Amino acid sequence: MRFLYSLGLSLYALLLRLVAPFVPKAAAWVAGRAGLLARVEQALAGVAAPRLWVHCASLGEFEQGRPLIEGLRQQYPGHKIVLTFFSPSGYEVRKSWPGADYVFYLPLDTADNARRFVAAVQPRLAVFVKYEFWYFFLRELRAQGIPAVVVAAIFRPQQLFFRPWGGFFRQILGQLTHIFTQNEASANLLRGIGLTRVSVAGDTRFDTVAATALAPRAPCPWPKPS
Repeated sequence: MRFLYSLGLSLYALLLRLVAPFVPKAAAWVAGRAGLLARVEQALAGVAAPRLWVHCASLGEFEQGRPLIEGLRQQYPGHKIVLTFFSPSGYEVRKSWPGADYVFYLPLDTADNARRFVAAVQPRLAVFVKYEFWYFFLRELRAQGIPAVVVAAIFRPQQLFFRPWGGFFRQILGQLTHIFTQNEASANLLRGIGLTRVSVAGDTRFDTVAATALAPRAPCPWPKPS
């Protein structure tokens, strides 16, 4: 299944390259990833401040996660915030947003890309907003002992995670440190497949997520600033 996952992503990237001359959004996606990892490495080289990484698929997810990002900024002023997008519709609109210190596209999810990106960013915490569960990135974060959480998540019974043949995708969710859902139905679906590190936060308000993470039953997933 991992082979099919990687093959699917490769075919997706190839398709975007083929249609890029005719589709502006595809062209922006391809151009934005040209030399991307080298740019990330150069931008963050020598930066001593601890970093928090927040990923949003697109503009809608950014707006969903914006209160949390702003809360992280207030709570941890000594940390740099690295914001990534998968889609040009998010990156092009928010690439100069002052609430983040660095804004990049997310590299395609491969083992090599994940290793280089995580090594360059060295986040103390990775936050994924609502969707996008990338196997190699989550695997690399877990291998490096970096907490990874999803906020504002919504799950439905027809998704692959809950199908009899969805074992690979359940493994992806299992690599997360914690999942914050928008509703109890989503949380119950996750508990039904054996995931226990789940909380209903309702939205992405910083105080809701932080209060849950700081509760005695679960250690804070990100460090206190020095």
